[in-house]
Amino acid sequence: MGPIAVSESDAVPSAFSWVRDPEFVPPGEDGGVEKCLSHEVSSPRAGQLKGLMIVFLDSIIGTTHATAGVVRLLSPDGHTLQIIGSAALSAELKEEAENFVELECEANDMATLGRVVHASDISSCASRQHCPYASCRFKSLVAAPLESPNQPGVPLGILTLFFDAPRELASRVMNAVAAFAEMMGAAIEYTYINRESHRAERLAARRQMANDIHDSLAQALTFARMRTSLLLDAIRTGNELMATKYARDVDEALESSQKSARELIADFRFELNPGGLLAALNDLVSKFREGNRIALEFQNRLVDLALPIEHEIQVYNIVREALTNIAWHSGATHARLFVDATAGYYVFTVEDNGVGAHTFAPVEGHYGMLIMRERARRIGGEIRAESARGLGTRVQLFFLEPESDWRAASE
Repeated sequence: MGPIAVSESDAVPSAFSWVRDPEFVPPGEDGGVEKCLSHEVSSPRAGQLKGLMIVFLDSIIGTTHATAGVVRLLSPDGHTLQIIGSAALSAELKEEAENFVELECEANDMATLGRVVHASDISSCASRQHCPYASCRFKSLVAAPLESPNQPGVPLGILTLFFDAPRELASRVMNAVAAFAEMMGAAIEYTYINRESHRAERLAARRQMANDIHDSLAQALTFARMRTSLLLDAIRTGNELMATKYARDVDEALESSQKSARELIADFRFELNPGGLLAALNDLVSKFREGNRIALEFQNRLVDLALPIEHEIQVYNIVREALTNIAWHSGATHARLFVDATAGYYVFTVEDNGVGAHTFAPVEGHYGMLIMRERARRIGGEIRAESARGLGTRVQLFFLEPESDWRAASE
């Protein structure tokens, strides 16, 4: 698993730490090795940035005669580098690559960002002297920053190639590596911009639909309610008892319809960060920290996340509701939002160390969990909620990765 970006609120002294990552067992699965391996070795879906990066890696390894390669992208918070793709690494070295302790001598990978392509000798790295694997034979590496072509100097990530040859020989392919890095930077930026463009277009279409609904349905319902009072006056000359009862039934039904219409309008008018769900969750976490004395950690294990707009909106609203419940009802000092993908599912966990003992049963005026479950159902997901006295509360949303054809459908 790649490095985790962890941030804590500065408002509360840190005297608490989470013992382990949130557990997740897929529905109907026992979490066994066979199931995990079936997802681990599956090919990346077409259209995903990860798949594109692996294609580039395969090409550049063949061109430069490198032994292996890794692409790391800058996380949405801009503070950490996370692996998005690797090629030609054995299972053992891939595990080491995910820690990156064994694969690069430089103490600070972030220093590579914004620098020109460079070669390093790693044959004498102190951290590699006790490598337990026979395949630990890398002698040098070439690293190149991945940058935005339209915004020179804006870092996107790092391309690293490993060689069995000494640095002097590896350095001969630096020009080729630089050329590939330039193309990869352009591909990454194009992917991001294309997503943002389509997301903005879909959000604009939703807002227009909301305006249309407001100008027609909502106003019509308001008018109907106004007429209901006149209807009550008109029919009192007949069977007053039954007429009044039926009229009030109609009035209640109209009021309920109007409330639903308003909720629909608010949902369609929802504004999401153009950068997507991860950027929107970063905004949400920042807002939570500004308004609460609860130390909130945001642990994100996804360097890249592309979902249908409906999924993004429902996930955001579920996480927001869960964080609101923590702020109002938990009595917690610490909380965390954990984002991960495992066994073919996207998993979003919100938990706290508060008083716990919540029943999650809907009571008059409080339907938060009911609404969260309905939102999850709309995207084919589920909500698991656990709460124990003195042990805090956990709310976990999970749903299967959308089918690969959703991108074509949203074009």
